[in-house]
Amino acid sequence: MHDSNSSAPEAAQAITPADPAELAARLAEAEAATAEMRETLLRERAELENQRRRLQRDLEQARRYANEKLLADLLPVADSLERGLAVEGADAAALRAGMELTLRALVKVAESAGLTALDPQGQSFDPECHQAMSMVESAEYAPDTVVSVLQKGYLLNDRLLRPALVAVARAPADA
Repeated sequence: MHDSNSSAPEAAQAITPADPAELAARLAEAEAATAEMRETLLRERAELENQRRRLQRDLEQARRYANEKLLADLLPVADSLERGLAVEGADAAALRAGMELTLRALVKVAESAGLTALDPQGQSFDPECHQAMSMVESAEYAPDTVVSVLQKGYLLNDRLLRPALVAVARAPADA
């Protein structure tokens, strides 16, 4: 027991530096390290905040100008329509030809933007892509087949944008 008491003061003396100058140096070193870490932390926080602001600004710009290319591609179509309306005394055939050219230009722009028309004439009725507007008795078509398309549907990059409005065949009542 006596040995354990005599070793305790030696252990305390080994932990405690004897020189106050050494203590001051260690304290200064620790304070410098703490100040450096604080500075690094503040710089990192500022950088993260700057990145967040840049990302927010970029997202806002993307939102504001997302349709820029599409609208720029549509301008020639609008120009064609305006030119067609400005023509005085054109006959119906010339107007029709101009409208067909303008429609082809519009379809080309829409397709380049990822739009695909759904024209399900003669296909099986699909409630995911079609909206039945009426049922028609038909011996010519199998039941649940699209007999006529009242309005085309559209997919935008393989996602339904608007369902096709259709008339669907049903079996004749006498069958």
